[in-house]
Amino acid sequence: MNKGLKVAFIGNALPRRCGIATFTTDLELAVSHLDDVAQTAIIAMCDPGGQYDFPPHVRWSIAQEDAGGYLAAADFINGQGFDIACLQHEFGIFGGAAGDYVLGLIAALKVPLVTTLHTVLDRPDAAQRTVIDAILKASARVVVMAQKGRDVLIDTYGADPARVLVIPHGIPDVPLEAPGEAKAALGFAGRRVILTFGLISPNKGIETMIEAMPVVLEQAPDAVYVVMGATHPSLLRDAGESYRESLIARVHALGLDDHVVFLNRFFDRPELLEHIAMCDVYVTPYLLETQMTSGTLAYSHGLGRPVVSTPFWHAAELLVDGSGVLVPFNDPVSLGAAVADLLIDEAARLAMGKKAYNASRAMTWANTALRYRDAFRASLNRARARANSTALPPASVSHFAAMCDDTGLFQHAVLGVPDRHHGYCIDDNARALLACCGTGEGVDAVFAKAMAPRFAAFIQHAWNPDTRRFRNFMGYDRRWLEPTGSEDSHGRTLWALGVCAATISDPQLARWAGRLFALALIDVGHFTSPRAWAFTLLGLAAYCPAYPYDHAARHLQALLADRLLARLTQCESPDWVWFEDRLSYDNARLCEALIKTGSATNTPALIAAGLRSLRWLMAIQTAPDGHFRPVGSEGFLLVSRDSPHAFDQQPVEACATVAACLAAQRVDPTGEWERDAQQAFAWFLGRNDLRLAVVDVATGSCRDGLHPDRANENRGAESLLAWLLALADMHHFATVPRQRVGGESPAVTMPKQPRVTA
Repeated sequence: MNKGLKVAFIGNALPRRCGIATFTTDLELAVSHLDDVAQTAIIAMCDPGGQYDFPPHVRWSIAQEDAGGYLAAADFINGQGFDIACLQHEFGIFGGAAGDYVLGLIAALKVPLVTTLHTVLDRPDAAQRTVIDAILKASARVVVMAQKGRDVLIDTYGADPARVLVIPHGIPDVPLEAPGEAKAALGFAGRRVILTFGLISPNKGIETMIEAMPVVLEQAPDAVYVVMGATHPSLLRDAGESYRESLIARVHALGLDDHVVFLNRFFDRPELLEHIAMCDVYVTPYLLETQMTSGTLAYSHGLGRPVVSTPFWHAAELLVDGSGVLVPFNDPVSLGAAVADLLIDEAARLAMGKKAYNASRAMTWANTALRYRDAFRASLNRARARANSTALPPASVSHFAAMCDDTGLFQHAVLGVPDRHHGYCIDDNARALLACCGTGEGVDAVFAKAMAPRFAAFIQHAWNPDTRRFRNFMGYDRRWLEPTGSEDSHGRTLWALGVCAATISDPQLARWAGRLFALALIDVGHFTSPRAWAFTLLGLAAYCPAYPYDHAARHLQALLADRLLARLTQCESPDWVWFEDRLSYDNARLCEALIKTGSATNTPALIAAGLRSLRWLMAIQTAPDGHFRPVGSEGFLLVSRDSPHAFDQQPVEACATVAACLAAQRVDPTGEWERDAQQAFAWFLGRNDLRLAVVDVATGSCRDGLHPDRANENRGAESLLAWLLALADMHHFATVPRQRVGGESPAVTMPKQPRVTA
């Protein structure tokens, strides 16, 4: 079971009177009630002159203009053993230029940061841009409450899409009630009530609704507009009650004294919910389109109140399904007509309210807390992986070099000695070329530069123009043992060529790989092997972005992906989520191919299928105590849906699983894929059924597998490359989290599905 999380929330907190304080307090309370959360606390901001009697869950406070106080708060969070810090960011609540004092706190944190941006500016000034850029860089995850906010962060600020989550504003979970009882209790019986609530300030557009009241009263003469809330503290401090007084004066001038009521105070939650319950129509006549979030809108919508709103960003998204009405900005006539239509049409009003209530159930605070918890867990897992990246061993190529001669890479070894008797194969030389195309902590760059042309020459020599296929097996005497290799070896070679064409630094080698890839791709449409399809798709995921005008390649990419998806659909059942009626070798590559192709082509159905099949496969390949247990080769030939054989375990399965899980993490960052990748990688290092290290880190040699009672001490090419490719993937993921590999596109939000157990 997961260790209980300890979460520190940074932001305003009740009894401070503002929307951020209400949000932070509600979120902290909801998260604290989760079973796997051990402790929560709020670090509260105090505005100049603000003195608050904070409750016990506020453990620390920061004076807004005290720069040193931010560092002291970071020391408190670090020293108290919190796992995660969750910052609630809004311009105006932190000190310094555009609130840049908070950057000192962020920089001093030793725990992962998850930031909620309550405002996302599409046209920031220089100081604001500096602050947001720093927050984006420091945050493991950034939460916004509307898709528009995510789009602005990506398009304007260049945010990493995989780190930006949309989690709607939380709402109380209360029953849907008719307004009659609440009206009677609050003194509004017999009236049709229009409501606006929240801290009063000019950008709320209240004057527009006041101007609209004569239009409303023509059709609903008993209507009353209730403006509920205190004047915003900053406005009150700077200008007193002048804005409210101007609204009251306008009410008098229009003769609306009996139809507009001001309730000038801050309401606690029970009173607030009771007042929302009494209204027939809720109105948000905001003046600015760029309003990203409105807690008042979320609460009213969540309580099942019909909403009439101007089309500011949050409202435009929330009400697009018809659970409210949008009217133009600063248009009293349109606003009044829309409100009046709902007041006099009870059936339409009640139907809209019910639709709003039903649509908002996923946004209750309990559900919101779960989504934040997932973000916290994913951020913590990423932080641990990055911390552990320094512990990842370097990639030794000592054994790799010993396994090569001037022809290429030998297939097999007797213990650690190359076995010339079995010669060479294109499968291993293609994998070797893949390893030489890696980045970061992969194969040594000098070695890769020297050896890549040798592996390329082997592949070129393997090409048989008469059959338009690659040969596979070559004897030590350099004679080919067959005119045509298997479909799978052809597909694996295409995979290596596609990656080489797109990523290798040598332009001549890249050009060669691109040409041969296109030539060898022609007949793949006739292949029938799902693994050949998958290997080819992995090559296409790299090749197509580098060669966007190769329409034949893109056509084949769609064709093979559809075939692989169809195989899954045909074979799938509730307890067998796989592409065939048995498990075989390199299994996770099928899932990886769908995930990477779906990401590259923006096809959610492919991503969903890849994640679904990989989730099932990981359950099959996870031992009861949690370590990775790959499908054994003894079971490859069994046409059975019983539990697969555990032996012999092959390094290629661990390598494929690492790659597939890291691909899944990039498109589904709230899942447990990073943990699964780490478990598969740990198989090499001894977290396996035999508690025996499979790899010799010092030489880079890798045992050929695990038998039930011992390791296979032979150390052939497939095994050493499985280790080197898995190690390169882990290093790359941990050290370059923002880079998308192999044509991957921004993360796609996928529905959560339970992990099945074998």
